[in-house]
Amino acid sequence: MSTYQHILVAVDESPMAYAAVEQALSLAKDLNSQVTIMSVIAIDPFIGVDFYKVAPAITDYFMQAEKNAKERLEDIKNSFVRDGIEVNSKLIHGVSPSQGIIQVADEVGADLVIMGSHGRTGIQKVMLGSVAQNVLTQSPIPVLIVKV
Repeated sequence: MSTYQHILVAVDESPMAYAAVEQALSLAKDLNSQVTIMSVIAIDPFIGVDFYKVAPAITDYFMQAEKNAKERLEDIKNSFVRDGIEVNSKLIHGVSPSQGIIQVADEVGADLVIMGSHGRTGIQKVMLGSVAQNVLTQSPIPVLIVKV
């Protein structure tokens, strides 16, 4: 088994993301790995529309989503710092979550991605898609999917 020197942990607000964080903490401690935690603010579904002038409430929603994501990343980052693990965080916008995860993994030189999965199956998976599935099939590096 190769030693993972740089682990990318993709998080959102779900309990599965926090389970992935716990796995990353354990693995990073055992392997003395550097960690980057990241989150993606979802693509605006109204790209190309003069949406922000028309709907200030939605602008507020996206601003709140960014604020919440920054706070979540900072809280998670502190968990790694407390354990003496070298950690950075990254928040990105304008791409799909799976694209963002793969892009950041490449940017930071990660050699392992850890992320949670909602574990949807059947019609839910077809209708809603699966970020974990997309990352798993598109990533050139190993991906550890954590399910609760």
